Amino acid sequence: MFFIMASFLPIVFVVVLIFMVMYAVKQKDKGRENVLKHVYIYLVLFATLMMTIGGGISIFMAVSDLVSPAGYYQSFSEFKEMKSMDNKKQHADEAEWRDEYQQMVQDEKDRTKDSAMNQLLKSFGFIVIPLPVFLYFNRMRKQT
Repeated sequence: MFFIMASFLPIVFVVVLIFMVMYAVKQKDKGRENVLKHVYIYLVLFATLMMTIGGGISIFMAVSDLVSPAGYYQSFSEFKEMKSMDNKKQHADEAEWRDEYQQMVQDEKDRTKDSAMNQLLKSFGFIVIPLPVFLYFNRMRKQT
């Protein structure tokens, strides 16, 4: 996911730069201050829109982790082998080991859900904070 965003970002930057230059050439007769104001407004709109979209994607990913958390990948036989190496002197009952294993699996699911809930709350910040800025600058753009 990060690789895709890292390779996509320069392309977006070039496209935005091309549109800014085209707009500046088109608006040349209206005065330099007006053009700079419009370019600034469009840059703020672009940045806040990208932050809002990123927050929405992050919320979707966090909700998917809440609904369907990733599974635990250590099998019971691996767990049992690890426990038997740690406890060479004690030979625990297999039922006890199975209970420990089930508890460990449940703890991992709970930890994943807690992490997803934490990520969900953080992601709302990427929508709640830039969205009013976007709406304000969009209104400003329509007035000018």
